[in-house]
Amino acid sequence: MEPPRNLDADNAPSDDEALLDPSEAAEIIPDDPDHPMDSDDNDDPPPDGAQEQEEIPLQNDSLAHFDHHTDSIFCITNHPLIPTAVATGGGDDTTYIFSADIPSPVLPPSYESSPSTSRSSIQPIAKLTGHTDSINALAYSLPHGAYLLTGGLDGQLRVHSTTDTSYPLLTSTQEVPEINFLAPTSHPSHPNTFALGASDGSVWVYTIDPLSDPANPLQVLQAYYLHTEACTAGTWTPDGKLLATVSEDGSLYVWDPFGEAATAGITAPSSSLGSQALVGLTAADQRFAVEDGLFSIAIAPSGAFAAVGGAHGMIRVVGLPRLGTASSTSTSATKSLKGSGAAGKPKGGRQIGGPISTSGSTPGSSSAGQAGAILASLQIQTESIETLSFSSEHSSLLAAGSVDGSVCLFDAAHRFALRRHIKEAHDGYAVVKVAFGSGHSSSSSSSAAATASQTASGSDGRDTKLSSSRDEEAASWLLTSCGMDGVVRR
Repeated sequence: MEPPRNLDADNAPSDDEALLDPSEAAEIIPDDPDHPMDSDDNDDPPPDGAQEQEEIPLQNDSLAHFDHHTDSIFCITNHPLIPTAVATGGGDDTTYIFSADIPSPVLPPSYESSPSTSRSSIQPIAKLTGHTDSINALAYSLPHGAYLLTGGLDGQLRVHSTTDTSYPLLTSTQEVPEINFLAPTSHPSHPNTFALGASDGSVWVYTIDPLSDPANPLQVLQAYYLHTEACTAGTWTPDGKLLATVSEDGSLYVWDPFGEAATAGITAPSSSLGSQALVGLTAADQRFAVEDGLFSIAIAPSGAFAAVGGAHGMIRVVGLPRLGTASSTSTSATKSLKGSGAAGKPKGGRQIGGPISTSGSTPGSSSAGQAGAILASLQIQTESIETLSFSSEHSSLLAAGSVDGSVCLFDAAHRFALRRHIKEAHDGYAVVKVAFGSGHSSSSSSSAAATASQTASGSDGRDTKLSSSRDEEAASWLLTSCGMDGVVRR
């Protein structure tokens, strides 16, 4: 018997019959292999963690450069009589001294027909070692720059003589964990005297006198211990008689290291902490309190008030005692301040008590005036005020540089009204230094180039001239600003 057949399979068309007949095609498209597109290589995403590189053309119009440091540079200063003699200190635990006396060309290098692509660094005059940690502070003594002072995060204070180009070491001492600042006084009766602030909150006043005691040339005049946290900044009044310091604990103290205020009859209130300071304001006073501390200070050219800057853009302006020229230090007061040597370590300043005088002041006289009064509270910038500077007594401008990258100008003659807020002074990078200076002297310009103290910066980087309406000569002034972006702007 024949097996049954699958009729569906017999009737199914073959594979060849299922294909389209070539004669029925409307158009035949030839084979064309893939070709890479021009943008294929550019569209590929960068490898993980890599960023697309953007080429930015840079132009260097500087006259010269110094690049012998092998780590960050933390401080820079110049000689008071020879502005082109520059000292720098950095994270390589080294201090260099070099000369910035470079001939100025008619045109900057970018205008040359064949500009040089490389040039050698300025060679140092001297290289100073001996610190075991970063150099955090530098200062030349006043008035003649006879000594260069170096302070480090190792707590060392080292004194070098400038009478020889090798800057030989005169003496050194270590009384504190870290040195935050060095500030020489301009007092004519106390040459080669300076103050330092330390990380433990202490404030020290030293004098250098190798003639009176060759075995102990560095002598302690005063030491103060009222700050409870790191002493972050300090400065002297323009006459060099009073010292003002601020701290991370939010306190401001004004000291009388030479006893001249006491001699003039200006005394601190009996309620002051330890009665060591003529003026003492702390965070306990809510009108003065700045949460998270104070970091900068500047005193007006008149010596009438100080501005202190701290966290969150806060600025406080405080009145200071006025010491007239007629009340100079008495002979007995001067003799009592002869240093006892670094080993002496006095435990406090001159003890002065009694209520602050409220008598009015006249030219050549001394008065407490508005000492300790809070004259203004300012807050325009959003982050810490790292640097403050007053202009000349004629123009009465106060400049403030902030971590938010901005610079503010306040008019001290008109209740500290805001004159200008340069929001993008350094494109969001912290402003670490602002300072005023005259724009007329070439020597002062050389000094400013070394100490970053002669320029003013607008958001567009163009020169900003600040004129005094009260100055009979209508002299223009420049403000320098330096930022963490590595830029010095004028």
